[in-house]
Amino acid sequence: MFAARELTAQGLSVVQIEAGPKIGPAHFDATKNPRQTEINLWQRAKATALGQAIQARAAFFDGRMRRLFVSDRQNPYSTPPDAPFLWIRGRQAGGRTHTFGRVLVRWTDDDFKMRSRTGKGVDWPIDYRALEPYYEEVERVLQLYGQVEGVPTMPDSIYAHRSELTEAEHLFKQAVETRWPERRVVTWRYLGPEPTRVLTPMRDALASGRLDIRYETIARKILTDEIGTRAIGAEVINTRTGQVETLRARSVIVCASPIESIRLLLNSASPSHPNGLANSSGALGRYFMDQVPIVAAGVFPRTRGTSTADTAPTDPFYGPSGGIFLPRFIGEDGVSGTGDYAFQGSVGRIPPSASGLSRFNFFGFSTMEPDADNRITLNPNRKDRWGIPIPHIRCKMGPVDTETAKRAMAALEETAEGAGCEVEFVGSPLGLNEKGRGAYPDADWFSRTAFRALFRRTIAMGAAIHESGGARMGANPAESVLDTYNRSWDVPNLLVTDASAFAGSGVAGTTLTIMAMTVRACRRLAATLKEGDG
Repeated sequence: MFAARELTAQGLSVVQIEAGPKIGPAHFDATKNPRQTEINLWQRAKATALGQAIQARAAFFDGRMRRLFVSDRQNPYSTPPDAPFLWIRGRQAGGRTHTFGRVLVRWTDDDFKMRSRTGKGVDWPIDYRALEPYYEEVERVLQLYGQVEGVPTMPDSIYAHRSELTEAEHLFKQAVETRWPERRVVTWRYLGPEPTRVLTPMRDALASGRLDIRYETIARKILTDEIGTRAIGAEVINTRTGQVETLRARSVIVCASPIESIRLLLNSASPSHPNGLANSSGALGRYFMDQVPIVAAGVFPRTRGTSTADTAPTDPFYGPSGGIFLPRFIGEDGVSGTGDYAFQGSVGRIPPSASGLSRFNFFGFSTMEPDADNRITLNPNRKDRWGIPIPHIRCKMGPVDTETAKRAMAALEETAEGAGCEVEFVGSPLGLNEKGRGAYPDADWFSRTAFRALFRRTIAMGAAIHESGGARMGANPAESVLDTYNRSWDVPNLLVTDASAFAGSGVAGTTLTIMAMTVRACRRLAATLKEGDG
């Protein structure tokens, strides 16, 4: 999206390979399959029976969105028996922009320079200052909703519209910040609804007349010249006809989401690159991460009922947006953060309890240590519908990840209860801890029993949908796949600009950082091509 916008704005012609079909407003009918309950058991069961057993476990899944997720039967993958992973994805124009929460926040040097600050994790070869101007550009294009809050652990963005808190969230914020001044509660920073279902950057690229989108087309291999030092195009398959075609290009940009990008690079092995394209370091596929998901819910007895406080236009398909963040707690120096976790959620925005009390819910994220054994490989024994080897995904929590998740769960529970909430459950891949009346006390017995039984299969690694790593950037070509401008060390006119380039997992959504990083990389590429070096 931003790659196409940037390159076409620089006067370059772009061919974009889109694995799924073109979609538009007609595909977003709010009257079909409305969400039934918080647990939403029956729609999930129906989707499972229709071939979406993994996709139906997404925390926000409901029947109306089913077509925006892939068929797991047609798009299989494998995992080790002791390391389940939920790969939640969509194959249509716009990809997961149709199913993500539209939350867009900046990262900080608590993420980019984590090892320098905490002794854990890893340092990126770039820092916040390198991406700051590109964050600003992206935010101006997207016209975000938010508020200037001055919290160092979650830098302010540039906002075109103001976001607001509900009455319950105001009370929650006051209670938390009075008791713990280092724990700040801020509004969501988010993207408003788009009636055309095509986001502004893509509309800009299409309007240029220099973008050719090949829908329902899968990239099978990236091709290189005879000596393997230059990318010269891609071998693609039409998903409707099965026809194979070769597309030629001066440069190739891979931005298909981490698992698909790594799979493509591995499947592009050749005599010059026997272990996968851009893999002379042996790091391709390694250091794959997600953020560890943390969930909690309950009631907030200080208020009753529900309120949206949403200043964005109403979107009947998605419903109201907005909510609150608890970013990394502020350290004693007043600048850096403490705790390798952050939380987002809402208070008083979802339907109230049976007794009328306002409800709260939180979804949190804690860091994952880069581990060379957590990796994406190709499964030599299985292929997808189009004859491409499926990915094998290992993303297993280590001892440090387990301790971080425990601290995150304790911090979330302490903060919620300290603000006057009654916690009904808190959980993570480590398990479910019920309190008080237990999880979803107003739901029917069968749904509650199913929720408990299936919890570990639903809140497993991958549930955060913030996967990253596997083609990480670095300062040393012997230890990384990409340089500081997302270029392959081995094939300089090959770029990878999605979250597979990330060196660390972070604790917040990856989308805004991907967008900023992509603009930065593509601007450098465009300048190189104009100079005749690309």
